[in-house]
Amino acid sequence: MPDHVILGKLTRREFRDALESGKYQTGVIPIGSIEQHIEHLAMEHDTASVSHVAEEAARRLYPQVIVTVPMNVGISEHHMVHKGTVTAKPGSWLSVLFDAAESLARHGVKNILLLNGHGGNVRPVDGIIDQWRLFFKVQHPDVTLAFTSYWDLMRDDVVLGQMTTDHYPGHAQEFETAFALALWPENVRPDAMKDQKDKEPLEATAETGKILVEEAISQTADFLERFIKGEIDVNNPSHHP
Repeated sequence: MPDHVILGKLTRREFRDALESGKYQTGVIPIGSIEQHIEHLAMEHDTASVSHVAEEAARRLYPQVIVTVPMNVGISEHHMVHKGTVTAKPGSWLSVLFDAAESLARHGVKNILLLNGHGGNVRPVDGIIDQWRLFFKVQHPDVTLAFTSYWDLMRDDVVLGQMTTDHYPGHAQEFETAFALALWPENVRPDAMKDQKDKEPLEATAETGKILVEEAISQTADFLERFIKGEIDVNNPSHHP
């Protein structure tokens, strides 16, 4: 069987056989957005970043973790003033996210992590996830549901020790720009960074980005490992030391 960690790459037989043999007991649903990232970053950034972190963390824990299709559209009404942003209404968006999580639960996945990569998604999920857990407690009592943003798993001293500026993740600022320079330099427009009013992105480097990416992946993998062992309080999942 191929050693894939992405659900969509598997056939139904491969996934069924893997589950029956004890693999893929933990699932990650990446949650992102398609929205403006000032003038210089591609609009796929949030989805691309959280998907990359989820997939690489899962590879480090193979064959324990499977990663689903990401939620590409996020809650981005506050960015709709800028052309190109795609947003969803909270009600319909939360319904799809819940259905995706319950799909994994119905197949027998025991631990489900909603891994977020877009700030606008946080409050909608925070406001309802306790209700989801109550539902799961009755309908899927063996399933544990967690939600966190990947940057909340990163260590402040590591991140801020590498950055020139002093806040993260920010929006298309040094942190996200460095991520993109390290992973997808073709998604960064250097000329636009020089022309736009906001100059903070110019502080970003690919070298910093590589360190930030590694920190995100390693801390997410560590979180997942502890989640699998039952060591994470899902009601307070912050991973900061």
